[in-house]
Amino acid sequence: MERHTLTAQEVAQYIGVHLDTIYNMVREKQIPHVRVRRRIIFSKETINAWMRDQEQKSIEAIS
Repeated sequence: MERHTLTAQEVAQYIGVHLDTIYNMVREKQIPHVRVRRRIIFSKETINAWMRDQEQKSIEAIS
């Protein structure tokens, strides 16, 4: 069975940032996430969409 969620550590590795950066982004509500009790989880699909959105915003800022 394929997982559709990622841990904070997996997201950090996936997007190439330090784990502390992910926790800071969660705290500042800069990255989409869900809290399940004390755990923070991320949807693979939502992270991919968020990355595309961030990329588009970056391209628009350059233009």
